[in-house]
Amino acid sequence: MTENTDLNVSQNNVVKDSVVENDTVDNDSAIEAFFSPDNSKLAVEGFKTGYVAIVGRPNVGKSTLMNHLLGQKLSITSRKPQTTRHRIHGILSNDEMQAVFVDTPGIHRNEVRAINERMNKAAVSALVDVDLVLFVVDSDQWRDDDLLVLQKLGDTNLNVVLVINKADTLKDKGSVLPLMETFNDSFDFADIVPVSALKNQNLDRLQEVIASHLPVAAPIYDTEQITDRSERFLASEIIREKIMRSAGDEVPYDLTVQIDGFKDEAAHTDPKTGRPRKACTFIDATIYVERSGQKAIVIGDKGQRIKQVGMDARKDMEQLFDKKIMLTLWVKVKRGWSDDERALTSLGY
Repeated sequence: MTENTDLNVSQNNVVKDSVVENDTVDNDSAIEAFFSPDNSKLAVEGFKTGYVAIVGRPNVGKSTLMNHLLGQKLSITSRKPQTTRHRIHGILSNDEMQAVFVDTPGIHRNEVRAINERMNKAAVSALVDVDLVLFVVDSDQWRDDDLLVLQKLGDTNLNVVLVINKADTLKDKGSVLPLMETFNDSFDFADIVPVSALKNQNLDRLQEVIASHLPVAAPIYDTEQITDRSERFLASEIIREKIMRSAGDEVPYDLTVQIDGFKDEAAHTDPKTGRPRKACTFIDATIYVERSGQKAIVIGDKGQRIKQVGMDARKDMEQLFDKKIMLTLWVKVKRGWSDDERALTSLGY
C-alpha cells in the first residue's frame, strides 16, 4: 500500500509541474515520461544500438566470450561441448553503444535426439533480425562443424565478424596471420579479430569493431540491465553448470534443471524467536536425469556431490542476484526426457 501511495503522489507531482508550465499538458505523455527509463546520458549523436549473434560450433568459447565482454558471468561454461542449450541475451551498454549479445547453442551435425534438433534450431533462428554476427573459431583448429556454421551464414546477408578465439594458446604468434588469410579466403568477412576471451586480450578492439557495424539508434534496454532472462532461468542454468563442473566426465549429459519454487521473503522478525531475519529468496529446484545410475552420480557418495553443487550454486546466485539465497535441490529420474517433444517443451526447450 505504501508503494502505491508514493507512486500516486509522484504522478501527481509530474502532472502538477507540467500544468504550471503549460495549461494544455497531455496527461498521458507526462505519465509515460515518468515511467520511461532515463537513458538521457546515452542519447548522444551517433549512438549505436543493435543485436549481435554469437555463433560457432560447440565448445569453441562463445559463452566465455560473452561473459568477458559483459564483465559479468551470465552464460554458463564448462569443458563439455553443447553446454549452452538456450539463447541467452546479454546487454552491454557504454557511452557509444548498446550491444545486445545473443549467445547461442553450438551448431552441430549430429541431431541424434530431439534436444539436439531444438538446439540447432535455436542457434540458427538467432540469425533472424540481428544486426551483426560474431563467428567464433579456435585459433588452431578448423573442423567440419565450423564449415557447417559458415554454410548457414552464407545463406544470410548479414555482416559477419570472424573472432579467432584462444589466440594466446598459439606457440608461434605469427602463425595467426596466415590463419586469418585462410579464413578470409573462405568467406567475405566484415572484419577479423583475434582474441583471448578467457584472458581478456584484444576485447577492447572487438568492442570497437562491433560498434562500427551497428546502426545508429537509441538504446533498447535500460543501461543498468544486463540480460532479459528471468532470475528463475539464470538460477536453473547456474545449478546445471555446477553439476557439470563438479562431476567432470562422469556427469551425464542427459540432465536438466527445473525451478519448482522461487519465493522472495522480506526482512522481518521471526514470530517464534523474536529475532530479526534478513530478506531472503527461497529456491526449490529439481534435477532431472534419464536413468537411476545417473541419479547416483549426481547425488554422489553419501550425498556429498549434490551438497557441494548446492553450496557452489548458492554462492554464484547470491553474487549475481545480490541477495541471500536458500536453495533446496532434488534429483529425480525422468526417462527419455531429452528425446520427448512434450517433455522438452514443458522443461523450457
